[in-house]
Amino acid sequence: MARQKKEDVKPGSPAWMATFSDLMNLLLCFFVLLFSMSTVDLEKFQLAINSIQSSFSILPQGGATIGEGQMVGAGISQLENLDIFYKEANSPSQDKSENEETSDFEEQYEAAALAESEEMGERIEELLSQYGIADKVQVDINGQFVRLTLNGALLFDSGQAEIREDALPLVDKLGQIVTSYGDNLIDIEGHTDNVPVPEGIKFENNDVLSSYRAHAVKDYFMDNTVLSPSRVRATGCGEYNPVADNTTAEGRALNRRVEIKIYNSLSSY
Repeated sequence: MARQKKEDVKPGSPAWMATFSDLMNLLLCFFVLLFSMSTVDLEKFQLAINSIQSSFSILPQGGATIGEGQMVGAGISQLENLDIFYKEANSPSQDKSENEETSDFEEQYEAAALAESEEMGERIEELLSQYGIADKVQVDINGQFVRLTLNGALLFDSGQAEIREDALPLVDKLGQIVTSYGDNLIDIEGHTDNVPVPEGIKFENNDVLSSYRAHAVKDYFMDNTVLSPSRVRATGCGEYNPVADNTTAEGRALNRRVEIKIYNSLSSY
């Protein structure tokens, strides 16, 4: 009877053992990770609880320790008081207090802004009187700006956007006043009445005409003062912000105007 041939034994560990070893290593890492996540640094946790207790006074005074996975102080569980603190912190009374603080801040801000505008307005009225043009400029004040209003007929001919020669001295004096507030935001607005632009005029409508007039004043300031272009804006408002009745000649004359708004420092953004 022939002998059965023995299989050659390969040197080293079997192939399945490498896979089994990798599996064991992964399981070991997994359980180590679980163990590390379940371990609490008692010293750091104690410091955190003491900090909360001293800052918010939400825990009863007395000793606090950690034992058997439960935080205990003065003989009772402190975790229940944390829930009470959370509810109190988010209670309507807390929101009311925050709203009152916000309201107080807003009132203080508005009062400070109005006080600055009033001071600016008084100074500008003094300068207008010194330059002898107080009767040609209307001054209004609010919590954001001081508004200087000029009748459009003083500056422009009907349907035109070039400043009249006899109005240049007036604009020069206004430029000197405005320059003293060069760090503030300055907004120049052109306004018209609701009468359509006559045919033959180069401007399409009142919006375009008012915009050209506002830019004419701005450009004159840029050419004859040291105002920074970044602080001066020009806007055409057309017929949409009337200050008087457009059904009367007097009202339409008041609506044809140029406004120069000098914002106070709290509103210059």
